[in-house]
Amino acid sequence: MTIATPAGMEIRAEIKPGYEQILTPEALALVAKLSREFEPRRQQLLAARVERAKRLDAGERPDFLPETAHIRNGDWKIAPIPKALECRRVEITGPVERKMVINALNSGADSYMTDFEDSNTPNWDNQITGQINMRDAVRKTISLEQNGKQYKLNDKVATLVVRPRGWHLDEKHVLVDGKRISGGIFDFALFMFHNAKEQLARGAGPYFYLPKMESHLEARLWNDIFVMTQNELGLPQGTIKATVLIETIVAAFEMDEILYELREHSAGLNAGRWDYIFSCIKKFKLDKDFCLADRPKVTMTAPFMRAYALLLLKTCHKRNAPAIGGMSALIPIKNDPEKNETAMAGVRNDKARDATDGYDGGWVAHPGLVDLAMTEFKKVLGDRPNQIDKQRPDVEVTAKDLLDFRPETPITEAGLRYNINVGIHYLGAWLAGNGCVPIHNLMEDAATAEISRSQVWQWIRSPKGVLEDGRKVTAEMVRAMIPEELANAKAAAPNGDSPTYDRAAQIFEQMSTSEEFAEFLTLPLYEEI
Repeated sequence: MTIATPAGMEIRAEIKPGYEQILTPEALALVAKLSREFEPRRQQLLAARVERAKRLDAGERPDFLPETAHIRNGDWKIAPIPKALECRRVEITGPVERKMVINALNSGADSYMTDFEDSNTPNWDNQITGQINMRDAVRKTISLEQNGKQYKLNDKVATLVVRPRGWHLDEKHVLVDGKRISGGIFDFALFMFHNAKEQLARGAGPYFYLPKMESHLEARLWNDIFVMTQNELGLPQGTIKATVLIETIVAAFEMDEILYELREHSAGLNAGRWDYIFSCIKKFKLDKDFCLADRPKVTMTAPFMRAYALLLLKTCHKRNAPAIGGMSALIPIKNDPEKNETAMAGVRNDKARDATDGYDGGWVAHPGLVDLAMTEFKKVLGDRPNQIDKQRPDVEVTAKDLLDFRPETPITEAGLRYNINVGIHYLGAWLAGNGCVPIHNLMEDAATAEISRSQVWQWIRSPKGVLEDGRKVTAEMVRAMIPEELANAKAAAPNGDSPTYDRAAQIFEQMSTSEEFAEFLTLPLYEEI
């Protein structure tokens, strides 16, 4: 099938039946217009990331910006939150796959973040069928018959929030004036064109989660895109609302500024914990004094994570913005009541801490956790939709607190093998088209896989990368373990006989032992799908 595209746009992908309903001339015209207007700025901001990374590699440390002190010290608030976003005690997340969309909307959660990004392999079919699923979900016509079961929406469903791809990701199948376009702009523009007015007519609106940002200037770019898109579609300014994931260490120093840039369109901030840990490893990978312990030891109670979580909470509530807690990656464990109770206790503790601190809600990755998480927030909130009125003047967080990277030990052989295993298992599934994978009773996405491979890379190079039995972590050690953990991953994976797992092991070895550190594992992987 062929479709008409705007002048200067080229689509290098198969147009399957039904895709033409999403890739309409008018929708593609909006994609092209936004791309032409904002692609130069995206490239400038990505170049600025590279320059800053070089300075951090050379020993510079992030700090609060002196030139924006007036914003941090000012007495401003974000625009009022729409009714549909006032109550977000439990948010469930997951990829844009049709069955997941139906189950998540029916889960009993207050809202559902549907994900074109980290829990989704961004191949062409996933992105376009995801848009079809969004269109049908917004209109409540989405249904599915699978294995003799019928899936359809309940009368009452969660509020839909969409996460487009981050600034670093291209959409390689769509070119404008001979250049790849932004994956995020592509996801956002198609969703807005087809659904924004329909959502407003149904009492909600176009709501988004914005990932991976590293500065308030990157938030300003999104804000300017929102302004132009609302003008193009004839929507009132401020119709779009967006929650920003604070999932980079550098963005943690600009939370006030990010809220300020998006203040007419802001729906608060979220503590994106897994990407945040990955960001810390990535930004300080060459620091001889930086070395984090085994991944399971780096919890929300670690000093640097606690400082970040409390600063985000204080910053949001000071600006009348919702503060949403991060993801519990734990999932229900069938057939093992003892292990399941341990996992559920972990989720309860996580949500109880967030609610007691003052957070307005938190994330879960599985419908089976919604009631448990909801119970913990209701214990604190009662019937209130949120607790934005809970100010935290007692919280004082300094740059030193945000950079207090403990714990450093233990690093164990089991922890090293865990990272290798998760990395191979996840990459194998991702290459096969699934970006959200249960591994070792945790729901893994690209963020957790990033921690695994970046920790291995850094342990090899850091003088502190020493196992608790005294052995130094080396590339040779890692290479020796990879075939064993590949076999373990294949045995555990439902589709472990897929050739993607052998390729995943090659990629993991290359990325964890090479001299150069790859900025994101999804960048080279994207070229393979």
